[in-house]
Amino acid sequence: MSPSSLSRLSGSPAEQPADGGAPRHVAIIMDGNGRWAAARGLPRLEGHRRGVEALRRAVRSAYDLGVRYLTLYSFSSENWTRPAEEVSDLLNLLRLFIRRDLTDLHRENVRVRVIGEREGLPRDIAKLLDDAESLTRANTGLNLVVAFNYGGRQEIVSAVRRIATAVQEGRLDPAAIDVASISDHLDTADMPDPDLVIRTSGELRLSNFLLWQSAYAEFVFLPRFWPDFDRADFEEAIASFRSRQRRYGGRAARAGA
Repeated sequence: MSPSSLSRLSGSPAEQPADGGAPRHVAIIMDGNGRWAAARGLPRLEGHRRGVEALRRAVRSAYDLGVRYLTLYSFSSENWTRPAEEVSDLLNLLRLFIRRDLTDLHRENVRVRVIGEREGLPRDIAKLLDDAESLTRANTGLNLVVAFNYGGRQEIVSAVRRIATAVQEGRLDPAAIDVASISDHLDTADMPDPDLVIRTSGELRLSNFLLWQSAYAEFVFLPRFWPDFDRADFEEAIASFRSRQRRYGGRAARAGA
């Protein structure tokens, strides 16, 4: 990420203007790179390249709009079933993004965090992810959460296994297992649940993304492919979020009550 692309990200969250109701945590399913390219007669790789540019715009917009956590679904655990050439292209783009953009992200006080399975990843990819987290761990600005080799169901399975081990070892009473204890064993244990989930491309599904955490999230489905996602789209999604009344399973307050 070039310095100019992040020039408005600097400063601690305390220095940012009041959010006016902006969601604290926005999660985005970045969908439609391949279809964007196909509609233009371009190779899929070009769609993924343009998707990285949209990612940069999203990071900048998130900070500008007062978002504290931005979680991006970059590579699902099911994406390994894609053609080997496409998987290789996606991994190469990840390598390029981290090598080119990490320094700028760190300079602009962004904390990078990665959720998903690390076991079995190519060694250099695992190291790049570790390095990104280590370098930015003390940063206090935007939390950029990258869901890589991630699947919501597998995350819950892993959490259940950790809980079962704790019970087996006598460190946890089965009667004490509740919603909070399960949340505490997820990859997102120390993060707030997403307030808003955005999906591009017009598809209307979660695709195994943050299944537990999105129980009470608001959803915005945009008909635009991810490479076209821009500041205006982000603002539109947040405006929709602000117009809604979140009840968390309760009843809406009556006007004048």
